[in-house]
Amino acid sequence: MRNEQEQPTAHIFYTAYSVDGDATARPVTFIYNGGPGSSTMWLRMGSFGPVRVLAGDGKATGPPPYRIVDNPYCLLDKSDLVFIDMPGSGFGRIVGAGKPRDFYGVDQDVAAFAQFITRYITTFGRWNSPKFLFGESYGTTRSAALAEALLRQGIALNGVILLSSILNFGLDYGNGDPIASGDWPYVFYLPSEAAAAWYHNKVRNKPADLRAYLARVEQFAMTDYADALAQGDRLSGARRSALVRALSGYLGLSERYIRNSNLRVPYSRFQKELLRSEGIVVGRLDARFQTFDIDSATERTFWDPTESSIGAPYTAAVNQYLRGDLKYDTPLQYRASVYALIRANGGSWDETHNRRQPANVAGDLADAMTQNPSLKVFSANGYYDFATPYFATVYTLKHLSIAPPLQKNITFGNYETGHMTYLNDAALAQFKADLGRWYDGALTPRPANAAGAPSS
Repeated sequence: MRNEQEQPTAHIFYTAYSVDGDATARPVTFIYNGGPGSSTMWLRMGSFGPVRVLAGDGKATGPPPYRIVDNPYCLLDKSDLVFIDMPGSGFGRIVGAGKPRDFYGVDQDVAAFAQFITRYITTFGRWNSPKFLFGESYGTTRSAALAEALLRQGIALNGVILLSSILNFGLDYGNGDPIASGDWPYVFYLPSEAAAAWYHNKVRNKPADLRAYLARVEQFAMTDYADALAQGDRLSGARRSALVRALSGYLGLSERYIRNSNLRVPYSRFQKELLRSEGIVVGRLDARFQTFDIDSATERTFWDPTESSIGAPYTAAVNQYLRGDLKYDTPLQYRASVYALIRANGGSWDETHNRRQPANVAGDLADAMTQNPSLKVFSANGYYDFATPYFATVYTLKHLSIAPPLQKNITFGNYETGHMTYLNDAALAQFKADLGRWYDGALTPRPANAAGAPSS
């Protein structure tokens, strides 16, 4: 990476897989995790690369040795793959004239990835290759803004894959103040909490079909629940009691707890309350995961059972694979994340986007789709994800204010897993099959109507 004076600012670490042949005819997909601050060891070692580590599916993996196996779900049959560690993470380092503030922020991060992609397609002759972005979690924030930023530089994309999205941070809990952040977060998180209650058998008269059940929860969330929250203190006693009963049924929590919570149960409390009687907390990234707790009396947990279950196998696997199998010889530590390092040095992630907070990149994606009406979007989410709830993603993508024909360019795939859909083999197999069809469609030219948008 270089600044405007052509001085080196950072070394970026990446792993690229290419199929021999005519490079210009092969698609290339740029893949990255999020954080912000995360390396891409999760996607590199767990999703669609040539190998993956076998980690616990909804349960702790245990100690080493861990198995790194050939990946039957590899995406190389559809595209060349470039896994990118964000600046400072992995084996990458900020160097020379570079400073953390040059990279650690919404807009700074987008500029860095735009420069990386430009340098990559220049170095390897990929300017005329079909191009895709694949971001997970905060990586979806990056992708939405990056799609528009690249287009301004004359680089049009064929498609964007959004895995476990967060595009509008104004729809999250914010500081927990219902006046400042509104009640939307409770509406959007309710289906994910209901899915977790269903999975852990806390739903009375549990339905057999999760997706049909969640359709009922979504309808309730957007109608009776959203309207009741909007009533605030004006909500009548009878209607409040009816809402308490309904929420207790969906969430598997006592009516007393729902009433004392004023009809609002943030996921951080839900993680503890759902299985409190058993002394167990459920995962934030994937509510299927669970661990015992140290202090059962607290309202929040001190760790995420998902991260504590999969952190060791992924860290061991990425180091073994890069150093042992790929023979990348370096004394540097592989940094799984730089977030703690940023905080330790007194810094923070600049959350400003286009001089506004909280960041909202949905408009960037809308701009890119409107100016490039052939751009396809695949949105994937897990039902058991509290970090980026699937219902918030659906709402955001259906409120981009783009032309109705362009909405047809968005494909949704929701799976019975969590934030990292690839932790579940059945979900990963379905995700791969869905992506295979989506790539084929994104690479097939379609006739345009008079307005230049895809014909219906």
